[in-house]
Amino acid sequence: MTVRHSLLAILDRGDCYGSQLRAEYLKRTGVAVNVGQVYTTLERLERDGLVEHRGTDDDGRVLWGATVAGSAEAREWLGAASIAERRDEVALRIALALTLPGADVAGIVAAQRAAVRAALDAGEADDDTLDAVTRAVVAAARRTRLEAELRFLDEVERLAGEATPFDLSDDRPRRGRPVRSAG
Repeated sequence: MTVRHSLLAILDRGDCYGSQLRAEYLKRTGVAVNVGQVYTTLERLERDGLVEHRGTDDDGRVLWGATVAGSAEAREWLGAASIAERRDEVALRIALALTLPGADVAGIVAAQRAAVRAALDAGEADDDTLDAVTRAVVAAARRTRLEAELRFLDEVERLAGEATPFDLSDDRPRRGRPVRSAG
């Protein structure tokens, strides 16, 4: 979930100032976002014609609102399916370790498994910022992903026996950064 699209979707509901938008994001997702990131995102959204200044509130805070194009993009994003990206840090770290001679893949998998089990055992902290249904959805997603990660680690252990580590290749790309001359 992108902060950019999330903020845009919130602004589609009505005008907000930056700190208000940050609070709405936390209230709706249970995830804190840095207020600096909120303002940087608003500036980029404005640059892209998706939000605009809507004056100030009674306390002089700048209000932001979604433009017609911004509302359309927010609604399109909300209705679109999304698939987890290939840049899964755990999978990439394990895949890399499988190729490195001497890497303790079993240790990496064991440490990851222990961390996932600890997270499952810890459950969810009570988050008073979320309503009960939103809290249940976030908790169910987290629990399901952690359980899936345990199944993934089982699969990694099975596949690890088929991996063959290798040293650096003798093939060298033709491009690279040249040495800078001292002159």
